[in-house]
Amino acid sequence: MSPRHAMRMLVSAALVLAALLGTPHASAAPHEPPAEFGTDWHDPVTAAPPVPRPAAAPTCEMTLARAQFRDFTPYKGTYTPPEGCGDRWNTVVLRLDGSVKGRQYDRLGHLALGGVEILRTSTPQPSPDGITWSVEKDITRYGDTLRRPQPVEMLIGNVVDDTHTGVIDVTVTLSFYAGPPAATGVPDRVIPLTNPTLTTPRNSERILAEVYATGSGGGCEEYWYLTVPDAAPYSCTAAGGPHREVRVSVDGRLAGIAAPFPTVWTGGWSNPFLWYVIPGPRAFDVKPLLYDLTPFAALLNDGRPHRVEVTVTGVPAGRPGWSTPTNVLLWQDEARRVVTGALTRHEERAPVNSPVYTPGTEHRLDTRATHRLTVAGHLDTSHGRVTTTVTRTVSHTSAHRWTDGETRDALTATWRDDETVARNRTTTRTTRAYTMDGETTLGTGDRLRTVLRLGDRADTVTLRQGHRPVRTRLDDRYAGDATYTTGVPRDQRHAVGTSSERYRLYGPGGCYDRSLRTAQGTVTEDRRRC
Repeated sequence: MSPRHAMRMLVSAALVLAALLGTPHASAAPHEPPAEFGTDWHDPVTAAPPVPRPAAAPTCEMTLARAQFRDFTPYKGTYTPPEGCGDRWNTVVLRLDGSVKGRQYDRLGHLALGGVEILRTSTPQPSPDGITWSVEKDITRYGDTLRRPQPVEMLIGNVVDDTHTGVIDVTVTLSFYAGPPAATGVPDRVIPLTNPTLTTPRNSERILAEVYATGSGGGCEEYWYLTVPDAAPYSCTAAGGPHREVRVSVDGRLAGIAAPFPTVWTGGWSNPFLWYVIPGPRAFDVKPLLYDLTPFAALLNDGRPHRVEVTVTGVPAGRPGWSTPTNVLLWQDEARRVVTGALTRHEERAPVNSPVYTPGTEHRLDTRATHRLTVAGHLDTSHGRVTTTVTRTVSHTSAHRWTDGETRDALTATWRDDETVARNRTTTRTTRAYTMDGETTLGTGDRLRTVLRLGDRADTVTLRQGHRPVRTRLDDRYAGDATYTTGVPRDQRHAVGTSSERYRLYGPGGCYDRSLRTAQGTVTEDRRRC
């Protein structure tokens, strides 16, 4: 079976399964909403498709972690590969089931296996009566790590006291489906970048880095997209304004660039009532930024340690808030002990970052930023010379408007991350666009209202000489409008709010299209169009 045909079958299976199964915790029958939020509401739900699974039951299942998080003490355990399950799997699915009740903020969490980050997540904010939620993720690509006993570490940093009463209770399970991997995207080795030094196998023929980059922690970097230059009168400032870029360097030379995703956590934009049922895109399953470092493989294959560093530009010196755990994924040429080659091209267009502040009754910051990098190299493998060229362009435009005292605070922003990877006769072009359009106002009677729209879109086209193009398109859109009274006890907030999400995925095998709507914590629509 050709790689293209295998990929088409995989995408088709994912779309069909998604359309049939829906998402855990979806409402079976929408209800009439109450007049305002009460003490209980629908469990968190997302319109995103479920993880594709083989039709047969899992070969093995096991509990990886079970913990209650009350503070910042990590859960530590030991993973042992399940007996009688082989050491090659078609699919491995991780599932996190959580519950929490009372009062609690959103919290950021991670799960690592042998130092390899396999899940980065955040939590919903609970109702007084309590909620449950779940997150599923395909972790088949970490098969190299799963084949050996490993230490397990999980942490969802939390605070429990007289005010914040919510204890976060989670169970993480793994389901293994035996058989050869369903796609060619499973690496031979996975190396966690626990320090800046990396030594790769000398026969590496493809190298990717994945970076779970998040700005969080409750400080200004949790809302990095709203920061303004130091001279402007605003609560969060940064000399270069709101532009951030996540960069990977090899031995001091820039090797990859990416735009961070503007994740909004479940307390974001000063209004938790936006997120009680539908979280923002990626909030519960933080997707890593991917970098193709194959043009540098010839340099990394020399058997010596190399310095690989991840940095976030635009963050003021000494300011905490960004986390960038990184895994290096490697594919090896088993027919060669050493794969040689060369880095043949390295072209960087000087980065531009232009925040322009205009004072007035309504202050305004207009930001334009862009950066472009092209790297190329070749490798002499057992199946011939392979040339890889990676071109990536990131850009950011935003308009931030606010009044004195920030009683009105508005942002309209777009981030673009366009990438082309050409490998011999195959070229893959991916265009990514992240959008944010929102406004928070504090009006009469201390009524705070937030209106917000978020977008996560990606269009990928693969061109292989002599074949028809293969295209996959993702479009995930969220909209919310919520109002409550600030500065009063929880039972006096008289909160109202609506939210919606439409998630569309189109591929060569079909389509997935699901819409959700809520009002005052009740699901009012759950519609599938494909």
